Amino acid sequence: MKKQRAFLKWAGGKYSLIESITEFLPTGNVLVEPFVGAGSVFLNTDYDAYLLADINPDLIALYNLLKTEPDAFICLAKTLFCEENNQRERYFQLRDEFNHTRDVQWRAALFLYLNRHGYNGLCRYNRKGGFNVPFGRYKKPYFPEAELWFFAEKAQKATFVCQSFIETFAMLEQDHVVYCDPPYVPLSPSASFTSYAAKGFSENEQRHLAELAWQTAVEKRVPVLISNHATDLTYDLYQHAVLQELQVKRTISRAGHTRQRVAELIARYEPHRLARKAG
Repeated sequence: MKKQRAFLKWAGGKYSLIESITEFLPTGNVLVEPFVGAGSVFLNTDYDAYLLADINPDLIALYNLLKTEPDAFICLAKTLFCEENNQRERYFQLRDEFNHTRDVQWRAALFLYLNRHGYNGLCRYNRKGGFNVPFGRYKKPYFPEAELWFFAEKAQKATFVCQSFIETFAMLEQDHVVYCDPPYVPLSPSASFTSYAAKGFSENEQRHLAELAWQTAVEKRVPVLISNHATDLTYDLYQHAVLQELQVKRTISRAGHTRQRVAELIARYEPHRLARKAG
């Protein structure tokens, strides 16, 4: 299977970790992702069906439009990728328009525009819910037409829902496999660069996710895989899981030479192992 890139730029995207993640994903009929993000794992696996959730309504609205109206959406989005719109003042005009429009298709097209023209593909909102990523200053932003069409075709096997990870875990059944890519625990107190959702993602939510993963594997016998930064906190959170540490290149920087390797932690909640331990 040829490795497939997502059409969105995404801070913390899993394209570079696909081989490691798919190595640990067990077999099953349905892959469930409570934090689908740009969808790299979805795009590079081959399950019978997918349940893909995210708390970001703009992301899910875009995915559903691409699934149901790919021709119209791709044509509209393509009109935004022109030299005139790759200017700082124009970017801020369109960002303001995105923050005020109620037209679903136009807002989705603007979301893709902002993703490709904004700084490093960040997706960040202020406390009032306004998208506030600065202009990226790229020479010629790439319009990912081939990637959009690939996603649209594969999306026919997927159900996209805007809901919390708690609601998604409540939907799990025995033929499901779960992969969680939550907003990462900061490497340091000053390293929390983004608020992906207006309310953020707290340490209590990180802890609740770990508890749900353990409970799901033990009680529903559904395997759960979680990725996060390797920190003292995550080693504590995932103490009941099988842990694998990986080194990956990651920074939020446009200059490639500033990228550094950071430790990534893969936590595997395996029903058969946890059942023996509980017994």
